[in-house]
Amino acid sequence: MEVRLKESTPAPRPDRLLAECDVETYRGSGPGGQHRNRRDSAVRLTHRPTGIVVTAAERRSQHQNKAVALERLAEKLAARSRRRRPRVATRPTKSAAERRLQGKARRAEVKSGRGSARKNNAD
Repeated sequence: MEVRLKESTPAPRPDRLLAECDVETYRGSGPGGQHRNRRDSAVRLTHRPTGIVVTAAERRSQHQNKAVALERLAEKLAARSRRRRPRVATRPTKSAAERRLQGKARRAEVKSGRGSARKNNAD
């Protein structure tokens, strides 16, 4: 059975989302030649209401980078509004608890034997 969590708020439209953001363009580094080295094609979006910052610099086009950055911002906002499922507390099975206690008893026996061996050697 598949459990799906209901989205609390629908994804905002790109134009509305862009209106809530500060857009900065800068010169991205890396491969791409003149299109990337001489043009400000990288995009940094800062969402004013939440302070979330996303960047996109992998494309040579500023428009493509802006679209990618908007998608990333929408994903981050959706993840932020998503409610986490509460953890269900579990108990170890009886046999697992018994195995653990038996292992502890064996280990205690080994450790208690160490002291007596030293005492016997000292005599």
